[in-house]
Parts: sequence; C-alpha cells; structure tokens
Amino acid sequence: MTVTFDTSTTARPNPQKRNLLIRRLARAPWWLLVLIVLVLLFVRSVSDRHPYPIIWEAVQQGIWTTIWVSIVAYALALVLGLLIALLRRSSNVVVYQTVTLYVELVRGIPTLVLVYYMALALIPQIIYLVNDAGEWLSHLAITIEFTRDMTYTITFIDTGNSLAEFQTRDFPNTYRAIIGLAISYSAFLSEIFRAGIDSVGEGQREAAQSLGMTRWQVMRLIVLPQAFRTILPPLGNDFIALLKESSLVSVLGVTDITRRGQTYASSTFTFFQSYNVVALTYLTLTLALSMAVKGMEWYLDRGKQRAS
Repeated sequence: MTVTFDTSTTARPNPQKRNLLIRRLARAPWWLLVLIVLVLLFVRSVSDRHPYPIIWEAVQQGIWTTIWVSIVAYALALVLGLLIALLRRSSNVVVYQTVTLYVELVRGIPTLVLVYYMALALIPQIIYLVNDAGEWLSHLAITIEFTRDMTYTITFIDTGNSLAEFQTRDFPNTYRAIIGLAISYSAFLSEIFRAGIDSVGEGQREAAQSLGMTRWQVMRLIVLPQAFRTILPPLGNDFIALLKESSLVSVLGVTDITRRGQTYASSTFTFFQSYNVVALTYLTLTLALSMAVKGMEWYLDRGKQRAS
C-alpha cells in the first residue's frame, strides 16, 4: 500500500484582507456617486425643457457675485477671527473680557439679524456721525503764524464737505452684507483658532522660550504653523457654511444666485423651476468644495501617518 502526500502549497484566502476590503467598500462614497447620477439625470431631462435654459442664464449671472461675496467676507472673518483668538490669550483682564464679550454677543445673534442690523442700523448711524464730523471740519480753521508779517490759515473745507455730503445710499448694500457676514463668522472662526492654538503642547512653548524666543516669535514660528495644520479642515467646512449663508445677502437686493432666481420666479411665476435651478447651483458649488475639503483632510491624515 502506497501513501502519497500532496506537497503542493495552495494559497488560502486571508480573511483579514477580505474584511478590510469589505470595510473599505462599505466606507466608499457611494452616496456621492448616487447623488451625481441623480443630478446628471435631472440636468439631462430638463436641459431642453422650457423655461430651464432661460432660468439658468439668469441664475449664472449671480454665481460670480456669490463667490466674490463669500471669499471677501471669509477673508475678513479669518483676519478678525485670528486677531480675536490672539487677544483672548492676553494677560490683560480688560482685553480678555472685551473680546470674550464680543464673541459671545455675536454668536448669540442670528446671521440674518446681524446682516440686517449692520446694513440698516449700525452703518447708517456711522454715516450720520461721519456727516457731523464733516460739518465740524468744514467750519474749522487753524491759523499758524510763522513771522510778524506772514500768517498761514489751514482750512478743512474740502475734506469736511466731502464727509458731510456722504449719503447712506453711497455705501453699497453689497459691502454692508459682506461686513455683516464677516462679523458673524469671525466669532465662530475665533473659537476654531483658539482650539487649534490650545492643541499645541505647552512644553513646546516653554522649550522655545527657554531658547530665548519672544512670545510673538513662539506664536509665529512654533504655535501657528502647527495650529493651522490642525484647523484647516474646520476652516474649510466653515467656508462651505458661509457660501450657503451668503444667500442671505439677497434680502438687501444683492444680485447673487438667490436674488437672480427670486427675481425671475416673481416675474414669471415659475417658482418650482426657478428654485430647482437655484438649489442645484448651490448643491454643485458646495459638493465641489466638500470634496476639496475631504481631499485636504485625506492629505493631512496621510502626512500624519507618515510622520508617525
């Protein structure tokens, strides 16, 4: 009786690799694929149907306004938010309490109310004060005597008249809306900056100060570069939120995407079709930005894994 043994080795499937593949497939952005397919099917079905092409021509004229308002307001909010975050780390009690009051006050007011308040209440009041200062300057004269025979009189008539004649309508609603959005989001961005700064270990600050660095050098060279790496994804998400909330500027007559669609819908009573186009336009912009933010998060996570 002869017994033979099969010495050939057969590769057995690795259950761990299989489970890993299943988990990756389960976490894949299938929702994005489904959403893109639905959007493409909708666009294809209505691209030649009246009045969608006309509505799109009207709405696309407001895309640049929406993007421009969002970028400018967000840039101002970034600068103001970073300044507030740095001031909240001040050892001066008055400075700390003042900026904290600003943050809590702004965060407690809805963005729409703040835009209304800045555009229709605060900015006109500031213009009235500027007019009063202009009238005062227009009547102001300063006499400077150099010698006994020569005197010079300096007047502020031109400057005073220009300030006194400045009207509320001379300040466009677009800039008022930008200021309102910037102030509203500066309070939220300041909290993001503060969290990012606090995430840097205290030991690194102490080590840098022991090397002779000043507080500003420590903040600029050690803390802020690491903090920005941490807070970039939240900053991107807040920009997406600001892009969507930029539609609030339409209440002031700013011709953004929402205002263009609203104007066309009101004149033709095609509300369903008009707001379909408006919603689809915002959805496309926010999805593109969301993918950019997710790609940035993936890149940062990849860098962290390599560093570890």
